[in-house]
Amino acid sequence: MKTKEIRELTDKELLHRLDEVNEEIFKLRFRVMSNTTDKPANIRNAKKEKAKILTIMNERDVQKKRNDKNE
Repeated sequence: MKTKEIRELTDKELLHRLDEVNEEIFKLRFRVMSNTTDKPANIRNAKKEKAKILTIMNERDVQKKRNDKNE
């Protein structure tokens, strides 16, 4: 997923997507260890997507805290 697409998701959808990505990383690691995957680089891509999701979630939390502080 691109960053723009991730930013359009709601908080609930972000949590769901994060769970999916974590499960995907787990499965990919298992496939790499058992030599049944053609592209071990897929793990790197999944980790990058996880990092994007976590970054956006963190940005939203910081923004919420700033808004609460200003009120």
